[in-house]
Amino acid sequence: MNFELKNKVALVTGGSKNIGKEIALSLASEKVNIAFTYNSSENQAEETLNEIKKFGVQARAYKLDISKFNETQDVLQKIYKDFGNIDILINNAGFTKIKKFLETNIDDWNKQIDISLKGTIYCCHLVSKKMINNQDGRIINIVGDSSRIGEANLAITAAARGGTIALGKSLAKEFGRYSITVNTISLGLVKTSHTDNDILEKNMDKILKSYPIKRLGKTSDVAPMVIFLSSKHAEWITGQTFSINGGYSMI
Repeated sequence: MNFELKNKVALVTGGSKNIGKEIALSLASEKVNIAFTYNSSENQAEETLNEIKKFGVQARAYKLDISKFNETQDVLQKIYKDFGNIDILINNAGFTKIKKFLETNIDDWNKQIDISLKGTIYCCHLVSKKMINNQDGRIINIVGDSSRIGEANLAITAAARGGTIALGKSLAKEFGRYSITVNTISLGLVKTSHTDNDILEKNMDKILKSYPIKRLGKTSDVAPMVIFLSSKHAEWITGQTFSINGGYSMI
């Protein structure tokens, strides 16, 4: 299938490692020019940048604390100056803390909401203006399945990402007239550096029993859906939430 993405420009937030990196590399393999942001993983960002450039596309990495609007605005201006446009926005950056709700505090609440929800709002607000002018665009939000079905020890991130789903549906209704689609990909537990966690490791046998496909997800399980939703073949798909979760939840 020809996705006809050559020479498009994609912004992938949190794109230096894990799922964001896989998405950036997969888009680059389709000859999409890549801008990606990272927060603190500078060495990994450099490695990812070099890998992306092997596909012969334009690529740049931008250090960003996405929880800060003014900083996000400044970085977006740099990206537009460097690339001229953003055709595809992948809101992948997020922060999750596994913690019992009554053990959380205001710092836990603020960090997860500021990065996972507000950061997405900032990027959508700044990028959609240009997309409206172009009468074209793709916005894809990446969330965890706790946002759809709830999850013990993930109440705050579930709330933040649940807001992201609602945001996507609302923007899809506002932006459809401009040929801009907005969709969400909701993930089960994907094997990344973030899953190297004592709580998860201790409960892994129990966790895997919840998955009809008896394994954790891989980053490569996620990227194909991003490619499809970014392409012309998905131009009549908007406001949807697609679960990639090994059958963990089927609602």
